[in-house]
Amino acid sequence: MSFIKRLTYPLTKRLAHNRLSKLFRETDASPRRVIHFGANDKFILFSDCHRGDNSWKDDYAPNRNLHLSALRYYLRRGYTYIEMGDGDELFEVKNFEAICYAHRDIFYQMREFYCEPPSPEELDAPRRQKESPQFYMLYGNHDIQRRDPNVVKDQLHQFHIEYKGKNENMFPGLEVFEGLILRYEHESTTKDIFLVHGHQGDWFNDYLWWLALVTVRYIWGPLQQFVGWRDPTMPPKPYYIDKWGVQQRIMEWTAVHNQTLICGHTHHAHFPRPEDESHYFNTGSCVHPRAITGIEIQDGAISLIKWEMTPRAADGVLHIERQVLVGPEPLTAYVRER
Repeated sequence: MSFIKRLTYPLTKRLAHNRLSKLFRETDASPRRVIHFGANDKFILFSDCHRGDNSWKDDYAPNRNLHLSALRYYLRRGYTYIEMGDGDELFEVKNFEAICYAHRDIFYQMREFYCEPPSPEELDAPRRQKESPQFYMLYGNHDIQRRDPNVVKDQLHQFHIEYKGKNENMFPGLEVFEGLILRYEHESTTKDIFLVHGHQGDWFNDYLWWLALVTVRYIWGPLQQFVGWRDPTMPPKPYYIDKWGVQQRIMEWTAVHNQTLICGHTHHAHFPRPEDESHYFNTGSCVHPRAITGIEIQDGAISLIKWEMTPRAADGVLHIERQVLVGPEPLTAYVRER
């Protein structure tokens, strides 16, 4: 397998770089996909929740309370929540209603972040970060069906939930993007941070996603359900880089284009140093054993964080704890001359 990856790397690298460059240009050209923010604004980025139907094949279910506790923490503190793709496991679970019912408390909490969509007059104006929490969603390869606005309308706009005692639509008017740009503006500094799910660097899950869907839904899903096999994407090391894989292709793109990028997809968290050639960040995922990881941006700085269940030192009682794994590093430290 390593030999095949190495042999085909020039082709897969070119495909990935062309794909990322095209998506960045398209995103930058759309005002509603560029979010201007400053040092007082706060973001939490989670990726790869893979919310399922709460069956044995639902890799998210064991960490649901960790994610719920984290969302409550960030909502109280006025963060904007950006879900970076593969939020819902639409490969394994065909019926979104089953996912929403199984994890309705999570969707209620996500609804708390969501602000009503902008008016038609505001759509083409520069999007400024608001003081109140907001919610943005990207699609990944496991929920790639949401690149179709009709699917988004059916699943997220018109899907009813019992919210605050009323039967309301879940996320009316929500747009699900393939990419976003966070544009940090502070004093004389402007810094663009490109947000994508990351499957754009993975030719199989990008160009042949339909084949991956068939494999996951009709082969891997039943094996998880009836045999109990675990998710093979669990990372053995938090900073492991596959030399001929997805991460390497994306890292090389960020270095060539001098562009900071945050993604998920691989489930491998990554946090570069400011002096590194590549400014490639990865949130990790919400399906690690006993923990979830994400990226925080606040006070003009960026951090890699982890939420996990751990015994309290004083009395041994289990409680949910937030830990900063790396950072915070000031965003200005990642600014380079172009």
